[in-house]
Amino acid sequence: MSTGIATRASGNPIPRGSKRYVSRRRGTLATALLFALIAPGMALAQHSQGSSAKEKELEARVAQLEQMVQQLMAQQQQTQVQVEQVRTAQTQPAATDGKPKIQSTPIMTAANPGTTFSYGGFVKLDAMYTDTTDGEIADGSVGRMFYVPSTIPVGGVAEDEGDLDFHAQFSRFWFAADTTLDSGDKLKGYLEFDLFGGGNNAFLGNEIATNTHGVTLRQAYVTWNKWLAGQTWSNFQDVAALPDAVDFIGPTEGTTFVRQAQLRYTSGPWSFSVENPETTITPYLNLGSRISSDDNSVPDFTARWLKKGGWGHFTVAALVRQFKYQDVATNRDDSETGAALSVSGKWNVSKTDDLRFMATAGRGVGRYLGLGLATDTVMAADGSLEPIDGYGAFAAWRHAFSPKWRSNVFYSMAHFDNDAALTGFAVTERAQSWHFNLIYSPFPKLDIGTELIWGQRSLEGEADGDLRRIHTHVKYSF
Repeated sequence: MSTGIATRASGNPIPRGSKRYVSRRRGTLATALLFALIAPGMALAQHSQGSSAKEKELEARVAQLEQMVQQLMAQQQQTQVQVEQVRTAQTQPAATDGKPKIQSTPIMTAANPGTTFSYGGFVKLDAMYTDTTDGEIADGSVGRMFYVPSTIPVGGVAEDEGDLDFHAQFSRFWFAADTTLDSGDKLKGYLEFDLFGGGNNAFLGNEIATNTHGVTLRQAYVTWNKWLAGQTWSNFQDVAALPDAVDFIGPTEGTTFVRQAQLRYTSGPWSFSVENPETTITPYLNLGSRISSDDNSVPDFTARWLKKGGWGHFTVAALVRQFKYQDVATNRDDSETGAALSVSGKWNVSKTDDLRFMATAGRGVGRYLGLGLATDTVMAADGSLEPIDGYGAFAAWRHAFSPKWRSNVFYSMAHFDNDAALTGFAVTERAQSWHFNLIYSPFPKLDIGTELIWGQRSLEGEADGDLRRIHTHVKYSF
């Protein structure tokens, strides 16, 4: 009985599917077919006295058998080719270039043909111990989660010990969809979220039970060739100049930092935008809460020029904006104009060192500088608005000791020229901070870091308060 396994001359079986096995089967089949062709010829030779009709019948059978042989041989060759293709695909080595492969077909039927999707983000645990000289930063406030100079207490009573906080609110994820149309036009949609938005429930959102935090929108925009529409970083801000910090921002008081809705156009090194306006106001003599006015009728205008290369990058940005406030009770309607200039960049000093910097100054720059460390304007006794001049800067040095160890040291500051006759003496005049960190990356995309922070906030009346913090994090990017 046939087992379907060929046997070598030595008596050992030949494995099914091997080239030798396929060759042996093909040879056996060819021999059988050859015999089938020769046999009728032999019969014809032995019976040469047969009738002519019989010969024609045999010739037709021979022709039919030849055709069958050709078909069988073609099928055999096709089968062998398929076997070789499957074997090659199974043994083909994986790509070794280390580059991620991007899909070439859409995964959603609603998307444009050829759309590619990507996803990323990071998981981040922050833990910090904070000690302040003039009181306690309120529990659950932003100043307990990262360095916010405007929250440094001044004039209060210090606690005997500091505060320890843990949270994972700055974990982040994003989605992107990229399409190149047949016309060559390029479209992109981008969504980015984090968990820094407070709890969804008054009880579950605090530190008593589950530490629930709400998903919050960071960025949401669409780009079409040179155009961008949606919410993203202000065109006035240079995100690429920010230091490699353990803290969420790092040089908070010395950097511009705004995300908002806008329409932007970019061509070569130039970019221009119209952005969401908002006016922040200190009440007369600081008697009352800070005012955020929604009365603007003109958007904020920005322009940026960027130069970059292997040496790093350098950029200059300009901002022009309107300040406006309407008081229905007094029927007072006042508006002013402000402007600011910012220069920033990154200089690659060597393969292991770089210098990052920014300097910003302007008339009514408060909302854009230091997370609103000061307001854009102050209200005079008659209800009119007076823009507040201010400036800020930072410089940061980064050194990589090895592929796994790196360190950063940076200084940041901001100063505001308040008119004490209008603002009083309880508004912030200046803030400054020093930061030193050490970051270890035992594996790619995994960072374990520690940062020492000293910060100080001073009021117009010369009272000040200090902050001392040890901030650590574990961050895994994907």
